[in-house]
Amino acid sequence: MRGRRFYAMFRPLMRTRVLLFALLPLLACASGRVSFTGEIRYAKTAEENYRAGLDEMKHENWVEAGKFYEHVRVKYPFSRFAALAELRQADSKFLQGRFLEAAESYTAFVTAHPTHEEADYAAFRAALSRYDDAPTDFVLFPPAYEKDQKELRATAELLRAFVKERPGAKQLPEARKLLVEVQGKLAAHEAYVGDFYWKRERWAGAAMRYQGLVRDFPGSSQEPEALLRMGKAYARLDEKFQAQQALQKLLARYPRDPRRAEAEKLLGKLR
Repeated sequence: MRGRRFYAMFRPLMRTRVLLFALLPLLACASGRVSFTGEIRYAKTAEENYRAGLDEMKHENWVEAGKFYEHVRVKYPFSRFAALAELRQADSKFLQGRFLEAAESYTAFVTAHPTHEEADYAAFRAALSRYDDAPTDFVLFPPAYEKDQKELRATAELLRAFVKERPGAKQLPEARKLLVEVQGKLAAHEAYVGDFYWKRERWAGAAMRYQGLVRDFPGSSQEPEALLRMGKAYARLDEKFQAQQALQKLLARYPRDPRRAEAEKLLGKLR
């Protein structure tokens, strides 16, 4: 009984000690770059503030990191760290999953600093941000090829420009690999739309979409079937010359494709 009274008497003090231990991280923060009230304690140089932003971002303190970067940009606009702070702000948006905002920030950086040593990095990240903002094949939703392809088209455009304009960039192999993947997804979408018309016997619409697939995404895994169906669709429309062209392309580009026999048979009927 006496022990219970002793515990009850000191319980408030023990709670206070627990609360103090819980607040220690905040108190430590208050003695560092950010006060207990959230006030930023800026350093004396551009580099110190920039590195403080990097450290805050490493700990996912996005707001505090942004304040340090903005301080560098405003107070030290002619320092080399001003441009770097601008780029890191774009990185911060990307890491938070704000991909469209990140893409715009990366693009703005390239426009403002076209000869900067990090321009290649920013240009590639702009494309990567648009890619990450595109629809995915999440299991509970329709396949990505059934959804709006606006972001993937924007990604492909940025990647094509990157490959063409930045042949010496260290990100070039990754950019080429991603471009192949993106074009494959766009080709799958074109095949999906072409099949939509095909199943409904709307031959003109089907032929047009298959033709666009072959023209814009040569070498894709959807191309052989698209060429065969394009030939069949044009044949249904009594467009013999275009049907022949499609089937001849299939035979020339894919001589070992299992569709060869069917293509040759149809081609023979068209002559």
